[in-house]
Amino acid sequence: MSLNVNQTAMATTPWDQFFAAKIRAIFSSSKLIIDIGGGLRISKDKSNRFDPSRAWIIPLTQQIDYKILDPVDTYHPDIVGDIHHLPLADDSTDAIICLAVLEHVENPLVAVQEIRRVLKPGGRCLLYVPFLYYYHAEPGYYRDYWRFSHDALKLLLKDFSTVEIQPVRGAIETLVRLSPLGRRRLWISLGGLLDRLTGKVKSKQVSGYYVFAVK
Repeated sequence: MSLNVNQTAMATTPWDQFFAAKIRAIFSSSKLIIDIGGGLRISKDKSNRFDPSRAWIIPLTQQIDYKILDPVDTYHPDIVGDIHHLPLADDSTDAIICLAVLEHVENPLVAVQEIRRVLKPGGRCLLYVPFLYYYHAEPGYYRDYWRFSHDALKLLLKDFSTVEIQPVRGAIETLVRLSPLGRRRLWISLGGLLDRLTGKVKSKQVSGYYVFAVK
């Protein structure tokens, strides 16, 4: 399996490139993938949002067992279960995808321990967590509890054999996105340019992080 060439070309930022590369790695070498919360947003029928910009991932799901897990059956997931007590056997899963979920769970430390428990030895997980990001609960579905620094991620994932952490956006673009200027693509692009020119793209004052961890 491989990414569509056009999609690879679209991955212009370091974080988009990181996401695309890790998705390709996971889907090309897994038999069972659990998407906790449906964060890939590639299913119109089994999650609460669909993102057409990620439709390039859909063909990669055709030859593997890809399942969405959610704590309620509202959006018709494949598996209904609590991330604090995953209804999966030890060492049973090739890969876990958990995007923009850990900020909404009551105990992210237990959640990460559960993810590690169900992964096979050598199994991989791809996470996304916010750091400097606005409040985004969804009433009746989930609350918004946590934000994660680089140091917090290293602590949460300390029991994994390898951990790669990729910041998403630099300090200036992050500030722009948190301000009313964040409604305009021009200002967002300018913020990203200023990050690169000033070295703020290497700041730890970022919007969030992608994390790729191996058990």
